[in-house]
Amino acid sequence: MAARGASPAVIPTVRNILRDLAQQKNPAQAKHLRRFFRTGPGEYGAGDQFWGLKVPQTRAILGRYGPIPLPVAAELLAHPVHEARFFAAIALARDYAKATPAARVAIFNFYLAHARRINNWDLVDLSAPNIVGVHLPAGGGRQVLARLARSTNMWERRIAIVATYTHIRQGDLRNTFWLAERLLNDHEDLLHKAAGWMLREAGKRDPAALRDFLQRFAPRMPRTMLRYAIEKFPPAERRAWLTFGK
Repeated sequence: MAARGASPAVIPTVRNILRDLAQQKNPAQAKHLRRFFRTGPGEYGAGDQFWGLKVPQTRAILGRYGPIPLPVAAELLAHPVHEARFFAAIALARDYAKATPAARVAIFNFYLAHARRINNWDLVDLSAPNIVGVHLPAGGGRQVLARLARSTNMWERRIAIVATYTHIRQGDLRNTFWLAERLLNDHEDLLHKAAGWMLREAGKRDPAALRDFLQRFAPRMPRTMLRYAIEKFPPAERRAWLTFGK
């Protein structure tokens, strides 16, 4: 029985969640999001649909619900509307943080099994560090990370590198540098941005380690990856790295 004065949690069904999301539709914002997330033909988000919710709105709706059953999350991840998949991604991250050890294993395995439906950068960036990054030990888990990094699916590759953000915050940079080297030849600009972002964050922890990586790989790094990695360096040093080895 709920405590007196407490609001009972809404039953977490797909129907209820989609109803709550749909009630917040904003066509003007949806039009903006379609441009922002590059949904045109041939773009990375081609065909994605939007209802126009902002992140705080989706988080507020999630706050009405207790743990989201994995079958419900699976249906939401299969939904064509971005906000439904976003809801599922942040729900999995929230529920993982509060779960028992056994439930964490189940959520982690579910996340990997459905990783191809974590299919835009916002879904990845708000879930991968909090599920994959937390679940895998700092400096470890390389079999999982290598499989993701070898995937033909861009979002699985992004999950691999962005998951290491958790390890960076724990002070362990090994997986970040290891994966960044393996992504040097990736052809996707969104992966160059993600790897460069993680290298920059690693450099905040250990500038010498980042400079050592650059000494070895700067001439081979995609331009976007390099620019992101050196963004916090002084201007003169940035210019030097951009011409290093040329």
